[in-house]
Amino acid sequence: MIALRDGVEVDDALGVALDFLSRWPDSYELSQPYSFDERDLRLANRGGARISAAEIAAILARREAIERALRGIPVEASLTDARVQWAELTRLFDGFADIRGVGFSKMTKALHKKRPALIPMLDSVVQVYLPADASGSFGERATELVRSYKHDLDRNRSSLRKLKRELALHGYEVTEVRLLDVLIWSIFSG
Repeated sequence: MIALRDGVEVDDALGVALDFLSRWPDSYELSQPYSFDERDLRLANRGGARISAAEIAAILARREAIERALRGIPVEASLTDARVQWAELTRLFDGFADIRGVGFSKMTKALHKKRPALIPMLDSVVQVYLPADASGSFGERATELVRSYKHDLDRNRSSLRKLKRELALHGYEVTEVRLLDVLIWSIFSG
């Protein structure tokens, strides 16, 4: 069982996850861990990000800063770790600040594949689900959402790890972070 906020419990997490992943399979193709280019943004679009050509150009104008920030975060970094590199994560998120039309959803859909165990997809459903502080820089606000997300992840760590193992038996390799995204979206999007 997965315990979400507001007393919501997901008894059949395996069924919910299998249903979602059969319709929306995750793909980690073309995602080099320390580079960030147009292929990554196109891949995010295939996952529903809807990043326009103008937004792609604006993001790529910041490519150097984004790649520098990615190099500061180990590929194996996980939100399940006891210590998370919050300052480096904020720096990465701030690389997307003030780009017209690019918010937390598009940014995290593009970055999730770079650090799938660390960065959740903060789409509109997940953002509404999480309590957030509206102050601070773009990166600070995004980091606060991820900190809030970590509380749910930590509370459900053993159940999510078990679910991850069960999904692997069905051919799905997903992180605990992605599993929590899938469950939140599946339960609260309707």
